[in-house]
Amino acid sequence: FFFLRKLENKTEGKLQRQICQVVLNHFEKQYTKELGDAWTGVRDVLTQPLCWQYAVLLNKFSWSLELQNTLCLKGYHPLFQETLPYLPRSLKCYISRTPGRFPAQKHQPGKLKDYYLLNAASLLPVLALEVKDGEEVLDVCAAPGGKSVAILQCAYPGQFHCNEYDDLRSRRLKQTLESFIPSPLINSVTVSKLDGRQIGDLHPELYDKILVDAPCSNDRSWLFSSDVHQATLRLMQRKELSSLQLQLLRSAVKALRPGGSLVYSTCTLSKAENSDVINLILNSCSNILPVDISDMGKAVSQEFTLLSGTQQHELLVLPEKGKAWGPMYVAKLKK
Repeated sequence: FFFLRKLENKTEGKLQRQICQVVLNHFEKQYTKELGDAWTGVRDVLTQPLCWQYAVLLNKFSWSLELQNTLCLKGYHPLFQETLPYLPRSLKCYISRTPGRFPAQKHQPGKLKDYYLLNAASLLPVLALEVKDGEEVLDVCAAPGGKSVAILQCAYPGQFHCNEYDDLRSRRLKQTLESFIPSPLINSVTVSKLDGRQIGDLHPELYDKILVDAPCSNDRSWLFSSDVHQATLRLMQRKELSSLQLQLLRSAVKALRPGGSLVYSTCTLSKAENSDVINLILNSCSNILPVDISDMGKAVSQEFTLLSGTQQHELLVLPEKGKAWGPMYVAKLKK
């Protein structure tokens, strides 16, 4: 009990962070224009970390009935209860209606963790990718590793290539994989530090499935930038992100086999980094087609609030109280 109390105090300390007014003013202007009335509810969630929620993704490689019973006793329930177009039985994730965070597990070398805490919307790009056993899979921007771990909960790829260009983030990715994946399987996972923009030229038409979870203006963390100067700089550089995202997507298209599928995702609400990037790819690559994911959207609409009026190949999760998941943009393409 003392440990949990200490953990809660620590968490509360983290949650009482200061909102960066420069970023909020910028978002206010942009998202009022892009989201209309929906922005007010989203803003209320993003600016109040005490109402944020965390999902618990169970690790099938370290399965524990005791953990499932504990989660149920604490009021958690399985996230996906509807019939989804793709939902492997081995993927088990639990959520609670109430805000708060299940205690995190520390990394212990040689010992697998039982669960991974994440924003539940992070699983949607993985479900949209529909990885099957034996497929060649690439995760272009894989750190911190949550989506890579989720992919391995779903299937056993023939080859799984996890890439992360940033040195520090790459180390974190390796640690995450070591914490969740047993030795025999981890040996079949390739971790690289390539520039994602060059992967297409290095590995042309090699992969069946590719995830581009692109670097983006992370709305949640940017709102709590402690350094105003850094926040202002980030906002100035924000315009350049869509150019990087487009280059990463073009590279992924080159690396994708004909008939293969690609999922693009971000954790921002920004139209410039989401649908505008996808439209540019669709308009400039004649060999790329949009894939309808509206069935998945309908199946998860009980647990997630989705922006209305999006195209059939995309969805945008909007955080709202009681369903504080997202932001998460997902789009699916096929070669």
